Amino acid sequence: MDENLGKFIDNFARLVEIAQSGQHRVKRGTQLLTTLTDHLEVPAETVSVVVEEIPPHRFVDADILMAELAAEDPEFRLAGIGGGDQRHHQSLSDMLQQSQMFPHFPLSQPDYTNLAVGPDEQRQVVALGLWLFNHAGSPIAILQRDANPRYGRQTASLEVLAGATDHSARFLTEFRRRMHHRSVLKGQVISLVMGEYGPSAAGVTFHARPALAADDVILPDGLLERVSDHALGIGEHRDALNKYGQHLKRGVLLYGQPGTGKTHTVRYLLSRGEGATAILLSGGSLARISEAATMARALQPSIVVLEDCDLIAEDRSFGHGPQPLLFEVLDAMDGLANDADVAFVLTTNRVDMLERALAQRPGRVDLAVEIPLPAPAERISLLRLYARGISFSPEALEDAAARTEGTTASFARELVRRAVVAAALDGVPVADSHLAKAVDDLMADSAALTRSLLGSGTGGDGDGHGGGFPGPFPGPPGAFHFGG
Repeated sequence: MDENLGKFIDNFARLVEIAQSGQHRVKRGTQLLTTLTDHLEVPAETVSVVVEEIPPHRFVDADILMAELAAEDPEFRLAGIGGGDQRHHQSLSDMLQQSQMFPHFPLSQPDYTNLAVGPDEQRQVVALGLWLFNHAGSPIAILQRDANPRYGRQTASLEVLAGATDHSARFLTEFRRRMHHRSVLKGQVISLVMGEYGPSAAGVTFHARPALAADDVILPDGLLERVSDHALGIGEHRDALNKYGQHLKRGVLLYGQPGTGKTHTVRYLLSRGEGATAILLSGGSLARISEAATMARALQPSIVVLEDCDLIAEDRSFGHGPQPLLFEVLDAMDGLANDADVAFVLTTNRVDMLERALAQRPGRVDLAVEIPLPAPAERISLLRLYARGISFSPEALEDAAARTEGTTASFARELVRRAVVAAALDGVPVADSHLAKAVDDLMADSAALTRSLLGSGTGGDGDGHGGGFPGPFPGPPGAFHFGG
């Protein structure tokens, strides 16, 4: 007999002996079914599983709350479930039924993932883990899962198992009550993003709240106060408005040429709105307007910012029906209760694209404000703002402002930058001559396209004299970048 064949027969015989003796089986008490039966004190496969779905953006909140609820029992236990990829594809109920015939699901270490809870802070959350503890004097088991489109899960979930169905219901009632009153999102500045698998699978991006003083926003007298009072001031008098039955929700439309300061004005509102939740949508993420409106209602006081709404005035690509996505935005605004302390702030470079739609849905936007091109006095103020620390003479600033009629705030910022660059290349301090040379270069006929790209004249897509949310946006599609 061949030597290799003989070794194979010996190994196969040994394998049969192991199978017959049961040595391959995992010890009792380390299997999912056995563990749950021992914990619940009833056959786990006979108990109904109650599933609670959780939106992906609330999963961190759910993880924090689950850890707190479990910790109320000093003897709580958190375990993982082994068994390869099939554990991701099957429900807890399916796993229990299969475990009656085959010990596929041994206990293991929990799976974790890191999720943001602020602009510079993350939390390690349980991506797949089994909580075992006593709640209200009775044992309960909860399988916590994150949203994972790879395995067909568009939402996160809790799969609750208790000896009695009414106990599962009592636990979930307590869970929902606590979730309703708290969230890591409350008071934050966040943007919703479109993910690879669609909006339901995407999360949120946290941003540091801008720090911007009113003196940093150069607009015609009274205009900034008018916008701020409507977007934020109304909420400060919510009690008086509620007393007389007047609605709190409001809409503000900021319109004007690119580069005039619409986004910069929004940044000022976010800066002044300390404590308010700000939800930012732009581009494809505007398809998540219904979700954003729901979040804004739950996390009020809130500001929902919709950037460049003209881009969706006739866009049906993200809609669920024949109407443009803009109408879905307006419907979401209208769907909020009158007592919702939510301000919608829309910006557009093409008000003509929005006017007809807004007229067909009256009352959603109750204040429209044009952010105009800066007048001569405002151009001087803009140059002074960007030239802080540079000793330009008053005459040089006045001359530059007079020669740049029809230009935007973004243009003024670029003038100062070019003057500084020219001085650096010459190896000398910045002087009036550098500013004058920058004006000559940018106002020349050959620089028409550059002026357009800076938002002056026709065309261009930049906005604001703070560098607000420049496009294309870095990072995930629809995310906002706060610069400048």
